[in-house]
Amino acid sequence: MSRILSAVQPTNNLHIGNYLGAIKQWVELQEGNETLFFIVDLHALTVYQKPETLSQNILDVARMYLALGLNPNKSIMFVQSHVKEHAELAWILGTITKMGELERMTQFKDKSAQHANNINAGMFTYPVLMAADILLYDTEKVPVGEDQKQHVELTRDLAERFNKLYGKVFTVPEPLISKSGARIMGLDDPAKKMSKSAASAYNYISLLDDVQTVKKKIKKAVTDSGTEVMGGASRPALNNLLTIYSLFSGKSVSALEKEFAGKGYGNFKDGLADTLNAFLEEFQEKFHAIKESEVRDILADGAARAVARAALKMAQIKETIGLL
Repeated sequence: MSRILSAVQPTNNLHIGNYLGAIKQWVELQEGNETLFFIVDLHALTVYQKPETLSQNILDVARMYLALGLNPNKSIMFVQSHVKEHAELAWILGTITKMGELERMTQFKDKSAQHANNINAGMFTYPVLMAADILLYDTEKVPVGEDQKQHVELTRDLAERFNKLYGKVFTVPEPLISKSGARIMGLDDPAKKMSKSAASAYNYISLLDDVQTVKKKIKKAVTDSGTEVMGGASRPALNNLLTIYSLFSGKSVSALEKEFAGKGYGNFKDGLADTLNAFLEEFQEKFHAIKESEVRDILADGAARAVARAALKMAQIKETIGLL
């Protein structure tokens, strides 16, 4: 049994990339492990959020967690800002983090380019707060996509640096990266990861998209030259679509290539859209059946359970570094 922790931001609706790259794995990991899954609302503030929209997104993401299979009886589910120790530990870790380490973060460079008019300190220190999220619970394994692996590596460095300065306090975590589906690419640009913040809605399939929207987005999805349904490194667009199809259908990529041999992109895309809609219709039925009051109760209970652990860890940290 391992202690496992992961989270997503409550910005817009979650999409199929969030599910395949993260939550699908979480559902499997909550069996036989000690798991904490939360919503990083403090991280979301690095980009301006309308208050009423952020509040609703937090509740909706929690509902999505539940509808996708996370079980509050098996996992601790909570909201980051409901546990003040996250921000408290982030400050302490910030005092041992080198400026150069943060300047090298690929995500900071990408976010700075996207939000050139709002390159704020929170965006710069984002990885320190993420490190606090992880280290606060003596996390052993962190399920992340390839784009977040760099942040876990920084977390490991900070844990080891702190332990060298003050003695063994933090568990040094390991990144846990799914071999398949860890990085689902955009439908409109297979060179970039599928993103909720993409400029075009045709980049992603939201978990709340209706049947016709899904069909339209899949129909417009970028494909490689030619007409043969075949993946591979030289065919990134088809490779991405085949990966998505495979993960939702349970069929191997090679089996799908055989199934659509000689049938062209049109038939392939129709099959993919039908497969996605079958999954999404079932998910959406569960999502809409979950009451907001139920979500609030689950998050309150999860926060209480998380605080019980976080407060003990912070007491140990403060005593170790000499805070009264």
